[in-house]
Amino acid sequence: MSWGTELWDQFDNLEKHTQWGIDVLEKYIKFVKERTEIELSYAKQLRNLSKKYQPKKNSKEEEEYRYTSARAFLATLNEMNDYAGQHEVISENMTSLITGELTRYVQELKQERKSHFHDGRKAQQHIETCWKQLEASKRRFERDCKEADRAQQYFEKMDADINVTKADVEKARQQAQLRHQMAEDSKAEYSSTLQKFNSEQHDHYYTHIPNIFQKIQEMEERRIVRIGESMKTFAEVDRQVIPIIGKCLDEITKAAESIDHKNDSQLVIEAFKSGFEPPGDVDFEDFTQPMKRTISESSLSNSRGDGKSEPKFGSKSKGKLWPFIKKNKPPPPPPASASPSAVPNGPQSPKQQKEPLSHRFNEFMTSKPKIHCFRSLKRGLSLKLGAGPEDFSNLPPEQRRKKLQQKVDELNKDIQKEMDQRDALTKMKDVYIKNPQMGDAASVDQRLAELGQNIEKLRLEVQKFEGWLAEVEGRLPPRNEQARRQSGLYEAQNTSAVNSCAQDRESPDGSYTEEQSQETEMKVPATDFDDEFDDEEPLPTIGTCKALYTFEGQNEGTISVAEGEMLYVIEEDKGDGWTRIRRNEDEEGYVPTSYVEVYLDKNAKDEYKSLQKISE
Repeated sequence: MSWGTELWDQFDNLEKHTQWGIDVLEKYIKFVKERTEIELSYAKQLRNLSKKYQPKKNSKEEEEYRYTSARAFLATLNEMNDYAGQHEVISENMTSLITGELTRYVQELKQERKSHFHDGRKAQQHIETCWKQLEASKRRFERDCKEADRAQQYFEKMDADINVTKADVEKARQQAQLRHQMAEDSKAEYSSTLQKFNSEQHDHYYTHIPNIFQKIQEMEERRIVRIGESMKTFAEVDRQVIPIIGKCLDEITKAAESIDHKNDSQLVIEAFKSGFEPPGDVDFEDFTQPMKRTISESSLSNSRGDGKSEPKFGSKSKGKLWPFIKKNKPPPPPPASASPSAVPNGPQSPKQQKEPLSHRFNEFMTSKPKIHCFRSLKRGLSLKLGAGPEDFSNLPPEQRRKKLQQKVDELNKDIQKEMDQRDALTKMKDVYIKNPQMGDAASVDQRLAELGQNIEKLRLEVQKFEGWLAEVEGRLPPRNEQARRQSGLYEAQNTSAVNSCAQDRESPDGSYTEEQSQETEMKVPATDFDDEFDDEEPLPTIGTCKALYTFEGQNEGTISVAEGEMLYVIEEDKGDGWTRIRRNEDEEGYVPTSYVEVYLDKNAKDEYKSLQKISE
């Protein structure tokens, strides 16, 4: 079965059919291309979906993923990300194995088809030319035969006429002979042309056209085979990722089966356990006897001990001030345009004048609830700004133990990191010593010294936090302020100032009382009250600053700073040219505003202003 023998006269139809085959191939290429775009779009949407529900770094969501159910959900998100990757693989493989290959094949197919049909048209043109030559030879032979007949008839007529001269008869005879000769020549030419045409026609229909059509047939069959292979590849690309997709689904199932409700319940206990014992029975208060009302330690109200004042520390820094009284400042510094060299030690100030404190002291001594309100506000502000106690003493025992343990682990990691850097620099120094051309060994000494200092500081920090951790775990005796506390005391730290005030002014039965608080506070000398108050609640920081120049604070109330030193801002410039800063818990004072570059925290600044208004 050959197109050359069966379809020898269907040149035009074959041309249309092969063009249709190419159109089908291009349509299939377009179909696969759209499928790859769908796969890419689907993979992108799956990745975006997985990313949308991933926990944000350094957020509360990260803590939630310690539960097995949340971890299973996280594993599902990760597997969905891998699942999306398999759809990307499908798109890539279809693009490279089908779309790309078929696109190149279509271009080659078009060129081959064009070449075959060009040869066919050329063969048709050749046979048509031979036919035209045969027709022309035939018409010439026919014309010459007719001319020879007419010349013969004219000669016979002239020969029969007695009136015609002998010369005219001879001329007619010669003309007839010439025409007969021309007819014979035309006959011979026509015969030769006919034989040639028959030979060409035979070659055309039995050799050239069958060969050309056979090539076209083979080309078309290759196209059909190629599109079939592409369809198999289309299915195979999907089949190849099915095991991986199945593995993703298996992992999701495995994650779901790993959910442990008992473990999650235990984690809730570890997360929120305070470590306190439940309150005991409330003691009976006998009002039949004229005796002073007492408050039981086991009461749920805010305990203040057994009617005794809180322990006071004798050695207090005299640089501390009342939180509601501004520290006297030196005179205004020179303008910002003045160079540090012109005033290396800053402006000189006269002796500070002390404000009278008697009326404010008396006011606060007779209004203890107001002090507690202010303390609660200040404590809440410090916690909100992240300036809580370094030893996490504001937390319940169990939560404090966990925080301290986390801090110790973080410090140990930092120590290990610093030690790794030191080891690397030590090796680099050894290389420099052995090969001086590679670098100067002395250039790393400063950095090694810094790393050594950092490691020593971190080790001291670890010892400090391990000491606090030992206290919590009972390995060391507790400090004075680590008396037995109830969970209600910690909850009161986060309540509003009004609730705190009301709680300080109420007795266990809800009635208003100030007797105990006044009695306790009157036992404290007036000189120690200021120090105890300020030490317990240091002013919160409202930003940071960087020293632009070195300032030697030689005047009362000032503090010395070095150029480039980073410090904390606790009071901004009020228009007098001075800014109050803190280096650590025991070192604070004023520096010229023009000597530092201040970076204020807007939220902390606003809340600090509101705190000052309340204190006034």
